[in-house]
Amino acid sequence: MEQRKTAFVSDFDGTISDDDFFAYTTKTYFDEQALAPWRAFLAGQKTHFNALKEMFAQIHAPIGDFHALIETIRIDPDLEKTWQVCRKQDVALYICSAGNDYYIRRLIGNLLQKYNVTLVSNKGEYAPETGLVMTAPAEDYPYYDQDVGISKVKLVEKLKSERYFVVFAGDGPPDLAPAEKADIVFAKKFLLDACRLRGIKTQKFESFKDILTYFEGV
Repeated sequence: MEQRKTAFVSDFDGTISDDDFFAYTTKTYFDEQALAPWRAFLAGQKTHFNALKEMFAQIHAPIGDFHALIETIRIDPDLEKTWQVCRKQDVALYICSAGNDYYIRRLIGNLLQKYNVTLVSNKGEYAPETGLVMTAPAEDYPYYDQDVGISKVKLVEKLKSERYFVVFAGDGPPDLAPAEKADIVFAKKFLLDACRLRGIKTQKFESFKDILTYFEGV
């Protein structure tokens, strides 16, 4: 790799994992009535953060059952090797998620520590009595966003201001703004189509194997 500071910023839900945590919980816990906050969000009556907060608070499963659900979420099998290669190249690693850190740490907390990955996310705490309580960062947090809690584009902009070459990976609508600011974009699903529509130079990826190949080749 040429002499430059590089950062790799990745979305989590649907990018590192095979599908959104929201999708997993919807299938298991939410009926039509429970989905009312999400319908309100789609109608422009609630923020994304508040809709998720209200829905996740409705989960009251025994903690063992809830953890068992989390552990069914599939993590990309080439994630760890990608981070391993990045660390050998002194690439700064970030996960930036508008979900919450409870399920992310449950799934890959050991890898976050092993590869010194910075997790930028809303906070989550679970107990059967309270449900999954999601908390946004304080408004003076540098990556705060009033709609989703976490601003991915603010993180990318901060890294760019520190003269990092930023590689970004994502899949959904909240990933479009950071993709516009990143130097290299790996995209799939909605983000891939949106980037192509806007003329944003984008590399399609099916799995982290494609991202691993990129880092092995630079």
